[in-house]
Amino acid sequence: MRKESIYGLTFEQLTEWLMEHGHKKYRATQVWDYLYRKRATDFSEMTDVNTDCIQVLADNFSIQTLTEHVKQESADGTVKFLFKLKDGNLIETVLMKHKYGLSVCVTTQVGCNIGCSFCASGLLAKNRDLSGGEIVEQIMNVQLYLDKKEQDEHVSHIVVMGIGEPFDNFENMLDFIHVVTDRKGLAIAARRITVSTSGLANKLYEFTDAQLQVNLAISLHAPNNELRTKIMKINRAFPIEKLMEALDYYLAKTNRRITIEYILLKDLNDHPEEAEQLADLLDNKKQRVYVNLIPYNPVDEHSQYQRSDQESVLAFYDTLKKRGVNCKIRQEHGTDIDAACGQLRSKQMKKAEAN
Repeated sequence: MRKESIYGLTFEQLTEWLMEHGHKKYRATQVWDYLYRKRATDFSEMTDVNTDCIQVLADNFSIQTLTEHVKQESADGTVKFLFKLKDGNLIETVLMKHKYGLSVCVTTQVGCNIGCSFCASGLLAKNRDLSGGEIVEQIMNVQLYLDKKEQDEHVSHIVVMGIGEPFDNFENMLDFIHVVTDRKGLAIAARRITVSTSGLANKLYEFTDAQLQVNLAISLHAPNNELRTKIMKINRAFPIEKLMEALDYYLAKTNRRITIEYILLKDLNDHPEEAEQLADLLDNKKQRVYVNLIPYNPVDEHSQYQRSDQESVLAFYDTLKKRGVNCKIRQEHGTDIDAACGQLRSKQMKKAEAN
């Protein structure tokens, strides 16, 4: 029997589980401290916890369910990890250095079924959801990497933007957020966490009602249904009108700002005409949205798409700014180490098939 990751339990769930197995409530605080503050990598390291408690935990859970398969380090300080799961599947996690701190991009699924036609992640269909513990463990592995450097560095920000659609693994994503924001553990502030979705409008309502206080990013990439459906098949199920209605609900309930992600694809969605359409689409929300213009990372398998030239990018940016839309051109990270999401995993799987 494959043991589940103990990182999948929230503090409340761990407390309840231990009490159900005959242990005092305070044991949960001890174990939690060893996991997230002392960062134990084996139950035997929890020397202050009694042996019966240690044994029952070891019998039912695992601390390490991910192993490092490949690690790539960029000249700009970006580190890309390819982790192997217990079942042999591979996932990506990326550590990025910013002026404001250290950010980790986590994966929520093995593969992706959303099918964005420009995305390396979508080349491989969804195999399964990650457990909450497998998502948390990505953060823990990155933190252990930082600990070994002995430079007193800590993960300060999280972006849920790796392989997969977070809203398609909703409950495990929620557990992940509750674990990493717990003040007795990693204590990462909710306002320093951003969840990105391709636009599952039905889940946006649930996300809003959960009142998590984390940031929301929407992968839009086109300002009209015809173009968005062409590059993102999710738009057939949730067209832009439904998505905008869900965003209106989010804005009304949370009073929080939304980031709109827009990948610029040469001669497809990067004309001033699309910029004007985007400004029109966001006109009634432009005080509460922020557009992130993203340079495209070309992928061999999607050779029909190319990166927009600098002149087109700047013209698109200028059009939005003139229309009063807050926007910026995203700074790139790790361009020398398979920067596109899913690219490293795809290449490693092809290498394995070739052998």
